[in-house]
Amino acid sequence: MKALGPLTYLRRNQRKTLPLIGVIVLAVMLICGIVSLINSIPLSVRVIYQYSSLMMGVTPRGDAGMTDQIRPVILKESPVPIGRIATCRASETEVRSIVGPWTFAVIAVGPDDAKFTLDRLGVTKVNGRMPKPGAPEAVITEPVARNLKLNIGDVVLAPDKNDGYSPQEVKVVGIAETRYWFILADLDYYRVNHFPPIDLLLVFAKDPARQGELDAWAMERFKGERARIVAYSEIERQSKEMFNTLYRILDVVIGTLVIVITVMMGMLINIHLTQRTQEFALLQALGYTKRAMALRVVVETVMVVMLGWLLGLATAFGMLRLCQIILMDPNAYAIDIVDTVALRYTVPVPLAILAVSLYTLWSHFRTFDPVGVVERRLV
Repeated sequence: MKALGPLTYLRRNQRKTLPLIGVIVLAVMLICGIVSLINSIPLSVRVIYQYSSLMMGVTPRGDAGMTDQIRPVILKESPVPIGRIATCRASETEVRSIVGPWTFAVIAVGPDDAKFTLDRLGVTKVNGRMPKPGAPEAVITEPVARNLKLNIGDVVLAPDKNDGYSPQEVKVVGIAETRYWFILADLDYYRVNHFPPIDLLLVFAKDPARQGELDAWAMERFKGERARIVAYSEIERQSKEMFNTLYRILDVVIGTLVIVITVMMGMLINIHLTQRTQEFALLQALGYTKRAMALRVVVETVMVVMLGWLLGLATAFGMLRLCQIILMDPNAYAIDIVDTVALRYTVPVPLAILAVSLYTLWSHFRTFDPVGVVERRLV
C-alpha cells in the first residue's frame, strides 16, 4: 500500500504536481510581498518619529510668554515624576521616506540638555564631537546620516535650502550611533539666528516606560489652552488615519487576487482529476473503494496546498530580505520582513483553494463510474 500512498504519487508525478504547487507559491509570495511593502510605509513613518516616544514636545502656540507658565504646571500637576524639562528651539528640514519627503524637526538645546537627550536616545557613541555653543553645527544620528547621505563636515541646513533653511550653513560635526532618528543643534545659535524668538519645551518622564502616561495626561490637561502637545501617540493616530484608505484598497486588491487564484486552481485541479480517471478506475478494480480513493486524493491535495503555502512564505521572506538589503537598509527605510499581518493576509489563499479542491473532488467522485471508463465512454 505504501507504493500507492499520496506522497509516492506526488514524488513520481512531479510534472503534474509541481505546476500546482508553483501557482500557490507565486500567489502567496505576491500577497505576502505586497502587504509587507505596503506596511513598510506607515512603519517607516513611525520609525522616523519614534524619538518622540521618549520625550514630549510642548509649544506655546506662538505666545512667548506662555512657556514660563506651562513649565510650573507640568512640574506641579504631572502624574509621573519628571526627569527633566529642557528649553529648546526648533526648525524644520526634510528626510526621505518610501513615499517621498517627510518634514522632520531639528531640535536645538543647550550642552547639558544635549547630553541628557542623547543618553535618553540610547546613544552608545558619537563619532566626531558635540556642537560648540553658538556655532552653526549639528549632531545627527546614524539613520539620518544614511537617509540623507551625510558625513561629518557636510551641510545639513543652509540659506539656499528651502526644505532646511538656516541663515548660515549648519554643518554636521558628529554622528551618534543609535537606532532613533534625531537632529540636534545648538540652542545659542538658534536664539540668535532663528525666528520666531519663542522657547519650546522638551519634557522627559523620569522613567521612560511612563512617557506615554505623561503624554496622555498632558494632551488632556492642556486641551483648549495655549499649549500644543507633540506626542508619539498623536503620530500613531495620524498615521493610521492617513493610510486607512490605502488599506481598504489593499483589501480589495488582495480579495480579487484570492478569487482569481482560487478559480484558476479549481480549473487546474479539475483538469488534473480528469487526467487521472483511468488511474481511479484501475484502483477501484483492484479493490479500492470510492471513499478510500477520495481520501487519498484529499490527502494529496492538502499536502500540495500546505507545501505551496509554506514555500510561498519562504520565497516571500527571501524576496523581502533581498529588498531590505538592496533598498531599505541603505536609505534607513523600515520594513518588517516577518510581518504577521502579511502572514494573515495569505491564509485565505490555501483555505479557499482547499475548499474549491474538496468541492471539485466531491463532484468528481459523486458521479464516478469505473464501468464507464472500461467501456471507453469517458475516455
